[in-house]
Amino acid sequence: MLAEFSIVPIGVGSSIGDQLAVALRIVDESGMPYKVNPMGTVVEGEWDEIMNLIKRCRDEIMKKEDRVLISITVDDRKGKPNRIEEKVSSVEKRLGKALKK
Repeated sequence: MLAEFSIVPIGVGSSIGDQLAVALRIVDESGMPYKVNPMGTVVEGEWDEIMNLIKRCRDEIMKKEDRVLISITVDDRKGKPNRIEEKVSSVEKRLGKALKK
């Protein structure tokens, strides 16, 4: 399963980099495959471990913040491992060239 999520603290001003670093440290230390992009983070794993990871990120940010907005998009497909890389490779194969990453 792939899940892309973003956590946005509300009421902290226009820069949220410090709070995002807290969440991304948790993601990195989880050992789960992930990719960071400008609008969120994609992780690959099983339902319970992904939801637990997002909860841990949320819980840590809520220690200092009063409100967060969390968006989660899930792509759950049976029998397809390593999708965090393979989805992009599949499109590149069809295009006949590498995409910017």
